[in-house]
Amino acid sequence: MQITEPSTEQNHKLAIPLMIVATALIAATSLIAKMIGKGVLGEPFHPLVITFGRFAFATIALWSVAAFLRPTFRSIHWRLHLGRTTSGWIGVTLMFTAVAYIPLADATAISFLNPVFAMVFAILLLGERVGRWRWAAAAISLCGAMILLRPGMGVLEMGALIALGSAMVLGFEVVLIKKLAGREAPFQVLLVNNGIGLVIASLAAALVWTTPTWQQWLALAAIGCLMAAAQACYLNAVARADASFVVPFSYTALLFAALYDSLVFGVVPDALSWTGACVIVAGAALLAWREARARKLRA
Repeated sequence: MQITEPSTEQNHKLAIPLMIVATALIAATSLIAKMIGKGVLGEPFHPLVITFGRFAFATIALWSVAAFLRPTFRSIHWRLHLGRTTSGWIGVTLMFTAVAYIPLADATAISFLNPVFAMVFAILLLGERVGRWRWAAAAISLCGAMILLRPGMGVLEMGALIALGSAMVLGFEVVLIKKLAGREAPFQVLLVNNGIGLVIASLAAALVWTTPTWQQWLALAAIGCLMAAAQACYLNAVARADASFVVPFSYTALLFAALYDSLVFGVVPDALSWTGACVIVAGAALLAWREARARKLRA
C-alpha cells in the first residue's frame, strides 16, 4: 500500500519561501558541523560522530512524525535504499570533513556540482543521452570548481578536494533517487533512508566514539532536526512549483553559508571564492534549465 499523503496544489508564492528556508537550514547544519569539528563547543569531534548525530536525530524526528501520521507502506526496494543511503552517508561525512578546512561558501558552492556528476552517472548507468547544452553546463560548473581548488597557488586546496569528492558521491546518490522515484512515496523514502543511515552511521561512529558533552549533544540534535526540517521544506517546495522555477532559489544557500561563516568564524569569502561560486552556479542553473526544458519536450 502507498503512504497516504496530503495533496498539494501549485503555489509559487509559498514554494519560494519554503525553498529559501530549506537552504537556510541546510547551511545551518554545515555551520554547526564546522563548529563541532573545529572544537568550538569542546574537543573537536570526528566527522563520523557528527554524521551519526545527523542521522540519529533526523531519524527520531521523522519517526516521531510518522507515529503521529500513522502512514502505511508499500513494497520497499531494499537494495536501492542501501545503495542510496550508503552514498548519502559517505557524501555527508565528506562534506562535514570539508567544512572544517574551507569556508562554508566554498564547500556549499562545490556541492552544487551534484547534478553535474549525477548527469555523468546517469549516462554510464541509466544510458541517458546528453546534448551539447548539458555538456556545456557541466564544463562551466567544473571550471568554477577548478577556480575554488586554487591549483595555481602552490598546492590544491585539500578541503575543496574533499568537498568535490562529496559532490561526486552525492551525485551518484541522485541517480539512485531517480530509480526510486515513482516506486515509493517520498515520506517512505525519507523514513527508510534515515533508518538505514542510522545503522551505518552507528557502526562507523563506534570506531572513533567520544562521548559528547551536553552542549555537543544539543549541537548534534540540532543538526539532525534541522536537516529533517530542511528535507520537509524542500519536498513541499518542489511539490508546489515546477522544479525549473523553484530550484534556482536553492542557490541562496551560498548567501546563508557566507553570512553564517562571517558571523561565527569571521571568515569572509575572497574574490576568487565568489568568482568560482558564481561560475558553478551559472553552470548548475543552465543544467537545471536544460533538464526542465527536456522534461517538457518529453511530456
